Amino acid sequence: MSNGECPIVNPCPVEAVTLTPLADEVATPCLVPSNVNPIIKIPVVLAETTLQIVVEANIPLNPPASEIKRVFKDVFLTQCKLIPVRFGTDPCDGNIRTVTRAKLFVEGYIRKDIEYATSNCNGVIRDRIATVPFSGFAELTPGEFFVFPIIGSSSESRSRFINPKNGHTPRLDKFFFENNVYYNEQPYCELISADFFELDFSPCPANVGESFSVLREKIVVDLTLKVLQVRQVRVDALGLG
Repeated sequence: MSNGECPIVNPCPVEAVTLTPLADEVATPCLVPSNVNPIIKIPVVLAETTLQIVVEANIPLNPPASEIKRVFKDVFLTQCKLIPVRFGTDPCDGNIRTVTRAKLFVEGYIRKDIEYATSNCNGVIRDRIATVPFSGFAELTPGEFFVFPIIGSSSESRSRFINPKNGHTPRLDKFFFENNVYYNEQPYCELISADFFELDFSPCPANVGESFSVLREKIVVDLTLKVLQVRQVRVDALGLG
């Protein structure tokens, strides 16, 4: 559309389609009636913790940079393992124990996407992607658990026999073995958030117009995680059906 004197020009048109709105209405879900409280198996949040990760790294830049424009960051976890170190009571009257204290081992890397200008006055913006690894552990104490993890123990036993012909010697050719194996649900982690605080600089200060080929970073990350375990829980079925 124009006023006849100043036409409007679209220099970079692309194909587009105007969508037609569709009618929608609320659907009623079908719930199976139940007279008892069912048991379901779902992930249960054991703990939520914030880990502070402190790393330092040198990132080479090729071609050299004259100015850092932007830096984007993400955290990737490659390992998150809960190792029990203290145990409490048995909630199920068997070989299952609660975990009251544990070490949380984490490993991963910080992915940095660095955009920078070169020394050319009209040079293109360069992009450098670097992955900075980190690893460490934290201790989860009883007060930090919302729900204690549970772990079942396996056992094995061996029964011996006496020599029927000589009651003073045991038999070395006859044994009875018994094994009990409990397969546990492995606790796991989910990322919630990451807060980055960093200082990026050239190890050798560069004057205006000069370039530098190494970017040194000192970075602090407050990484918040959920620790979960798939568990069986009973839910209230009153009102269903």
